[in-house]
Amino acid sequence: MKNNLKNQNNVYVFIDASNLWSAQKSKGRFFDFEKLKSFLKQQHNAKSIKIFYYTAYPAEGTRDYSLDGKHKFFTYLRKGLGVVVRKKELKRITVRSDKGDIIEEKGNMDVEMTIDALHYKNKYDIAVLFSGDSDFLALVTYLRNNGKNIYIYSSKNNISEELRTGGDGYIDVLKISEDIWGRELQHRAGRNKGENSP
Repeated sequence: MKNNLKNQNNVYVFIDASNLWSAQKSKGRFFDFEKLKSFLKQQHNAKSIKIFYYTAYPAEGTRDYSLDGKHKFFTYLRKGLGVVVRKKELKRITVRSDKGDIIEEKGNMDVEMTIDALHYKNKYDIAVLFSGDSDFLALVTYLRNNGKNIYIYSSKNNISEELRTGGDGYIDVLKISEDIWGRELQHRAGRNKGENSP
């Protein structure tokens, strides 16, 4: 579904990394972000494209493996592809239960995504949102009411019906025919939700 609303558009892309991680697990491969950027530029007839990537990462000392690769990946996105990386440490919360204390980790980036989408709204014609969370429906509706075209990218079983139908178009990333995929995903024991980069 190529967007032909204008000959050329200013496109801003807002990526919820945890949403991408679900698609990557289903595909068994990592996204190749250079290919993905080129695909999005062509798909939406972009004369300019700016990508924001939102992620939470484990605190040092909370894993039995090195986090250097994760931080190198963030540096590659920033310096290699010009992506704006918004990141924060996963918050560790102690939850008390009958079976004892359990540590839960949370790293929701919805507020950061919403702030950027609103702050930069006068700089883009099209917003591409990589998320399946119905909480973004209010943002999508607001932006559309302000003359923006909003396209939702997610994957089956990870998209709310409200968001899937709430924008100007929905694209299942697992059904994209163009090559946007990189190396095979290597499963590591103990990887938690939100650990979504190489």
